[in-house]
Amino acid sequence: MDINKQLEIIKRGAVEIISEEELKRKLEKSLKENKPLKIKAGFDPTAPDIHLGHTVLLRKLRQFQDLGHEVYFLIGDFTARIGDPSGRSEIRKQLNREEVLENAATYKKQVSKILDIDKIKVVFNSDWFEAMPVMEILRLTSHATVAQMLARADFKKRISKDEDISLLEFMYPILQGYDSVKLEADVELGGTDQIFNLLVGRDIQKDFALERQVVITMPLLEGTDGVQKMSKSYGNYIGINEPAKDIFGKVMSVSDELMLKYYELLSDADLGRIKKMHPRDAKVGLAEEIISQYHSKDKAREARFEFERIFSQKEVPSEIPEYKTDGTKSIVIVLSESGLVKSGNEARRLIKQGAVSFGDKKIDTDDFIINETGVVKAGSRRFLKIIVV
Repeated sequence: MDINKQLEIIKRGAVEIISEEELKRKLEKSLKENKPLKIKAGFDPTAPDIHLGHTVLLRKLRQFQDLGHEVYFLIGDFTARIGDPSGRSEIRKQLNREEVLENAATYKKQVSKILDIDKIKVVFNSDWFEAMPVMEILRLTSHATVAQMLARADFKKRISKDEDISLLEFMYPILQGYDSVKLEADVELGGTDQIFNLLVGRDIQKDFALERQVVITMPLLEGTDGVQKMSKSYGNYIGINEPAKDIFGKVMSVSDELMLKYYELLSDADLGRIKKMHPRDAKVGLAEEIISQYHSKDKAREARFEFERIFSQKEVPSEIPEYKTDGTKSIVIVLSESGLVKSGNEARRLIKQGAVSFGDKKIDTDDFIINETGVVKAGSRRFLKIIVV
């Protein structure tokens, strides 16, 4: 494919390319030498599920694959034990090796739903960091200055609020940059919150007498709360491995404004056509399309039928958890002990919001006693069958 057409595809949806002229030269060289570019993207397995926020980047990687380039899917099993400070307002909880490896084990299967798994190179940065002597790791710190680190926006924000920053967090972008040295990456992709780390990679490659990688940033996808970026840490994510009915319900809860961004970044749909649709119909279409991608069209139809049966016809789901009680426990205890809510405080908050009902009766007091068999509904999508014994 000619260079201009490749550039057109690569630029679609990207926020920034540093620099486009360098990318053009790399593509020309690749075409001339019939040698694919090395495209790098790193993922820290801090939780087992890949979510829709990750797929924004993965879809761009797939485009590079389709253009004939070589994708390096780097699993940061070593750096995940440090925790990327990008966009964080506090020090991340450090994971142990077992947690990281357990999470990483699920990644390849999930990624295969988007990428051509037979053509990607999966690499783990523990392969070089665990074998690296301490002195060599310490020498890496000479490739960045304290002033550089303190200049990054998220660190400046934390300093202004008198919040702690660990020296370990300073190491993260340096180690990520060294990953690019080891892979001799031509291009690295990341979210807009990764720009500092990606540019450090360019600088370190230069220090190691390598041609600097081109940096391409992709938009961040807000989570279901509509505020924070989609993240496993924030609990506002939609995992591609979640049951189809859960994905459907979560997509339907997304705001109308955010829905358009989801369409733009997660599908190839014509946004002009989507804007003319009723928001609810457009959201149903989006939910079906996402489920079709990561499950199947049949699962998408089933999820839509179940959603409409429950919410349009106000019916109870066909399968809901059960909880047995002696008929003396309050609604707060039943909700928390059954696991339908995370805590008594969450139960009280939902009751105060008028979001809890038993049968056809809305519950408005914390000491309501469940003394008969029936169904409790908490929020819009959680149901529990109470069995009094």
